[in-house]
Amino acid sequence: MHFDIGQLILLFPFGFLAGIVGSTVGMSSLVSYPALLYVTGLPPVYASVTNTSAVSFNGIGSGLSSIPELKGHVKQLITTAIFILIGSASGTYLLLHFSSGSFTKVVPFFILFAALTMVWPSKKSTARKQVTSKLGHLLYSVAILLTGVYVGYFGAASGIIFNAILSKITDEKYAVYNAIRNVSSFCGNLVAMVIYSFQSHVYWILVLPLGSGLLIGAYIGPKIVRVIPEKIIKLIVAVLAFGLAIELFIQAY
Repeated sequence: MHFDIGQLILLFPFGFLAGIVGSTVGMSSLVSYPALLYVTGLPPVYASVTNTSAVSFNGIGSGLSSIPELKGHVKQLITTAIFILIGSASGTYLLLHFSSGSFTKVVPFFILFAALTMVWPSKKSTARKQVTSKLGHLLYSVAILLTGVYVGYFGAASGIIFNAILSKITDEKYAVYNAIRNVSSFCGNLVAMVIYSFQSHVYWILVLPLGSGLLIGAYIGPKIVRVIPEKIIKLIVAVLAFGLAIELFIQAY
């Protein structure tokens, strides 16, 4: 396909907005994926793999900006990133070899559950016990691994689902586990990008402007998270997730 300079330039501001949204609430593809479809006219499959490749830049920008939040949490970050990486590779394989049609029917319920989880009050002491127990570690590992599979296989609002899990297994502030989510998701998107490069067709000429916007926007996102109260951010996440769940439910049924 041929793309003119106007289309390439237009992708940058969409990427910038997607980077801010992705690094703050975990819904970058809500902006970047429709932008690819609207601006370029790409078929959905190619738009999806190109979008996944561009979204990798979200992790770079947000990771560099989140260094203060990540200090003291390197071990948790590495563990989470490894499980996400393994899960994403598995999910990408499933996407390339099996139809995702039936899976789309349960995705709205995943997102709805994540939205409820984000705003549902939890006792800090209970969360702490879950993390330190052997069973808690096992459940944590399985949940993160499955999230990685979801990232590679479908990916819609995976950041919200990821943050919802982290919010229940850690006592840290939103800014901290959101930073862990951003960098870990980068690992998942990166491995998916590599696989798609060989197994599908990524339009790299579109990744450049979209990814550049994502990189800059994602760098700004964590700075926004530091100044907005956690309750407000969680409420915004929940509202957006509810809306997305309804939209995907209508599309699926």
